[in-house]
Amino acid sequence: MTPQTPGQPLGRPRLDLAHGRPGAADLVVVAHGGQDRSVEDPHERRPALLRMWPFVAAAHRAAPDAAVGLLRYRYRGWNGAEAHAMADLRQVLDRLPASTRRIVLVGHSMGGRAVLRCADDPRVVGMLALAPWLPGGEPVPDLRGRYVVTAHGDLDRMTDPRGTAQLVRQLRRAGVHVAEFVVEGDAHAMLHRHGDWDELVRRVVAGGLGDADLDPTIAAALTDDPGRGSTPLPHWSTAHGRLGAVLSIARSRIRSKVSD
Repeated sequence: MTPQTPGQPLGRPRLDLAHGRPGAADLVVVAHGGQDRSVEDPHERRPALLRMWPFVAAAHRAAPDAAVGLLRYRYRGWNGAEAHAMADLRQVLDRLPASTRRIVLVGHSMGGRAVLRCADDPRVVGMLALAPWLPGGEPVPDLRGRYVVTAHGDLDRMTDPRGTAQLVRQLRRAGVHVAEFVVEGDAHAMLHRHGDWDELVRRVVAGGLGDADLDPTIAAALTDDPGRGSTPLPHWSTAHGRLGAVLSIARSRIRSKVSD
């Protein structure tokens, strides 16, 4: 990782590989959250990016031969019609080598909005939007042939779960199979049930890039029926609570190959 001065945005977006090698056939891209409007530096010590490290580790466990990278935006904000987070992700995908065959996208909040916008890339086999920020009026991309998963905490006060439910219905009406999970008892930072969020990431990535078939819980939730509601996320893990989440972030960050 090239050091940057706090307050100084990146010159162009990039993908920081935490696991795997450049040019790997399979790739997981993890996109963190941000703000409505800001052209400030989204530096690597911001909580929104730090929170992604356990998901990077979960993706690596699911597909150990795949490259796993953190998307690094130029700016902290979405910034209206500029849609910088989406543009940055699209640019990173466009610059990938021809050897990249399959991609799974995982995004949280603003990153969830970006991955939904960019999942129409023909190499994307699956995507997961965690508590996506969907303020309304979102385009409905043609994601048929991919598996699409969303998850939103029912205590989220930062991004509205109703926005996720609305886009899920629109995608299903367009013939896209979508699994919509509600994470009962958790909020936007995904700390209380952090082990279950990690396990969801692992199972989604394994279904797209691993050797196993798609997880039966996810497969059962996938549907193009717009009248189908959300599915409660199972309590897969006993790991929960803010302290455990912070320790998980620290362990996952230390074990990656990215250095400050």
